[in-house]
Formats: sequence, structure tokens, C-alpha cells
Amino acid sequence: MTNGLPQAVLLDLDDTIVSYSEGTERCWEDACVCCAAELGDVDPRALLHAIERTREWYWADPERHRRGRLDLDGAAREVVARSLDALGASVGTRLEASRAIAARYRSQREAEMQLFPDAVETVRWLRDGGCRLALVTNGASAAQRARIDRFGLAPMFDAILIEEEVGCGKPDPRIYTQALDVLGVAAADSWMVGDHLEFDVAQPQRMGLRGIWVDARGAGLPEANGVQPYRIVRALSELRGASI
Repeated sequence: MTNGLPQAVLLDLDDTIVSYSEGTERCWEDACVCCAAELGDVDPRALLHAIERTREWYWADPERHRRGRLDLDGAAREVVARSLDALGASVGTRLEASRAIAARYRSQREAEMQLFPDAVETVRWLRDGGCRLALVTNGASAAQRARIDRFGLAPMFDAILIEEEVGCGKPDPRIYTQALDVLGVAAADSWMVGDHLEFDVAQPQRMGLRGIWVDARGAGLPEANGVQPYRIVRALSELRGASI
């Protein structure tokens, strides 16, 4: 390490550099209210509550999670359709409303995404400090490349690994190994920084990296989670100017 920094840093994208989850509930509410005409006898508020329950169920399963993050539009349609079905909506209503609501929701979500304050400056600081940098993110190529291009992130990284492009995603060990190989560094000389305890901390640490958890909500570690990050920060910017 030089000046307290490792030879390389692997960085997550969503909810680490880009504020991804902020506004999720608001965007769902907006979609349900604005598409009320498509709902027939279904109350938009009842649908919103049903969507909250369905979302929790949908994303809790690892295989649905993997499938859904590779097709976020399809996942949103499925969540709405299942929620409408639970409320007894007709087949026609489920078909039309799920398309309209999911499209509105996804469009609004993408439009509202922003960089975290000082996130880009922190990436530059790491690079200026001599770190080799890799962006390691799950999801579909088109969606993730659009975010990367929108915020001008590509020139700051030595490597960009996107789940759909490399054929595997976090927490598959292969994606971390590939990132380290591309950067030409050892796991022991590297950090993985991100918001997901399993994807960005636990699995990388099993492989010898140091995992830094970005706890943006300040919720703290879950009880009995069994994961002890190398460090916990509220924002990427906390890495700057601190003794690590």
C-alpha cells in the first residue's frame, strides 16, 4: 500500500457511486397514481401496498434477483402483474396496467438517478493516489452502460466489468478474479467497495480482498449477519483524507 491506499480498488456502481435506491417508493407511487385510469376498479393505493409486498418477495430469492437485475423492465412488469392478480384484477387490466405502470416507474427511476455528492471526486482521488480502478457492477449491459455514459465514468476506470457482458455477476468469484487479473494485482493488495454486504464485502473478503461497506442509510450491520467489513462508511467520499 502507498499512502494508506491499496494497489487497486474494485468499485460497485449502484448505491455506491450512483444513488440508485433513493426515490424508489416515490416513483412507484407516482406510477400508480398517474396510471389510475388503467386500473379499472383497483384502488391505486391498494395497488401500491401490494407492490411493496410483491417487491420484497420478488427480490428476496437469489435466482429471481439474478434474472430481474438483467431485465429490470421485465421485473417491474412482473411485480405489477402479480400485485394486480393478488387484488383480483382482470386479465386485461393486469396486461395493460402492468405495462403502463412499469414503463412509467422505470422511466422515472432512471431520470431521477444522480451521482452521490463527491463520489466522482473520490474516484479521481483514488486514481491520483496511484490506485488501479475497476468498476464491477451487476445488471444488463445496456442499462449499466447508459448510466456510465450519462455520468462520464468510463475514462476514470482501468477496467469495467458488467455482469451481462462478462457472463457472471457478484457474488460469483469469477467476476472478482477477472477484475484482479485485468488490473494485474493480487487480492491481498486490493479493496472492494460497495453497498451490498454479501456481494461487496463478504465474498470479496473470502477471496482475500478487503471489503469496505457503504452504509448510505446509516442502518448499521444487521444482527447476527456474520460479516465484518474492513471498514464502514456512509459515503464513498469518507475514504478521502482519512487514515485507513
